[in-house]
Amino acid sequence: MTLLNVDYPVRLEIDRPEHLNRLLPFVKWLLAIPHYVALLFLGIGAYVVTIISFFAVLITGRYPPGMFEFMVGVFRWGMRVHAYVFLQTDEYPPFTLDDVPTYPVRLEIDYPEHIARWRPLVNWLLAIPALIVASLIYLLAEICVFIAFFAILFTTEYPQALFDIVTIALRWSVRVGAFTYWMEEQYPPFVWG
Repeated sequence: MTLLNVDYPVRLEIDRPEHLNRLLPFVKWLLAIPHYVALLFLGIGAYVVTIISFFAVLITGRYPPGMFEFMVGVFRWGMRVHAYVFLQTDEYPPFTLDDVPTYPVRLEIDYPEHIARWRPLVNWLLAIPALIVASLIYLLAEICVFIAFFAILFTTEYPQALFDIVTIALRWSVRVGAFTYWMEEQYPPFVWG
């Protein structure tokens, strides 16, 4: 079962598993280390892409499609690792920027044909309210993961309410991230979903 997205150009879906391994939550953070190393290097690449796309959008009003796809891939990889470490799936994340339809964590970001040229100059400022709310929801998600750890340990199930809160937090995080990096013009919705 998945929690439905609102109509927004950034969509994150996470399938809730019926049962999870009782002992895997003890070592998921350790198993994710290769992904953290890969994401470190991808983050450096994303930083370079952000600088180049800043000028590209400022001059042309368009996000270069190849760079956009790279950034979507970095977000996608990051969300898979987050969901894995936040105990939402036992399936090890794939080492790819591409969409993997069979993996329980799927992210899509619609390519905008035009972006206002002024966006790169002020999006960081416009994003502040959404960043504050996203940070608070993310903090709540971390508390939910801590509680879910014990639920999984004793029952092998991730309680639906906790799973939904964590999914919403990750969804807010990626929506605000895409807006902050001027990948989407539409402001992230202030909705619980």
